[in-house]
Amino acid sequence: MLLLAFDTATPAVTAAVHDGTTVLAETDQVDARRHGELLLPAIDRVLQAAGVDKHRLTGIAVGVGPGPYTGLRVGLVTAAALGHALDLPVHGVCTLDAIAHQARTEGLTGPFTVATDARRKEVYWASYDADGRRTEGPGVDRPAELSPHPRAVGAGALLYPDAFPGAHGPEHVSAGALAAFAAAELAAGRELLPNAPLYLRRPDAQVPAGYKAVLPA
Repeated sequence: MLLLAFDTATPAVTAAVHDGTTVLAETDQVDARRHGELLLPAIDRVLQAAGVDKHRLTGIAVGVGPGPYTGLRVGLVTAAALGHALDLPVHGVCTLDAIAHQARTEGLTGPFTVATDARRKEVYWASYDADGRRTEGPGVDRPAELSPHPRAVGAGALLYPDAFPGAHGPEHVSAGALAAFAAAELAAGRELLPNAPLYLRRPDAQVPAGYKAVLPA
């Protein structure tokens, strides 16, 4: 197994190469407005740092959100294009699952909630049991409407401490954690998600309901 993994569902642009056992190379840069500019150079850097030719890859793992439409589509389109060009399977991973996997790797125990910033004073969230299995979500809600577990991680939890007391990192997703989660699921024979976005709500941009006539009938 030799996976290229990346995610653009949060402000972090993150990419990694994983050999099925360990992360060979990883890069992370937080910049919510430059996903399109940063992702391909990040992929190139991790491939070079890992000493891996792209034609040796056996698959691609990509974060499918939930996340904002504009950033998320950069990762999904890139994964689809690379998968097609290199004839590789593309495996979707819920971004919240990857953050949960990282949190448990870093020592978090017991049931917990992952929350990322959904803007509009809302969070994307999911709940996990003591073994790291998702039990609820993903969903998008105002923090005050949730009853999260006492333990919480993610940028959304840190942003609303009244709703998520004691929240801590990881703040954003790590492509290394995403790759490790995907590798473990694939090795266990479990299917991952398709390369399709988990938007959870309609995009901000809307087609106008009516058009003003500018030409004579």
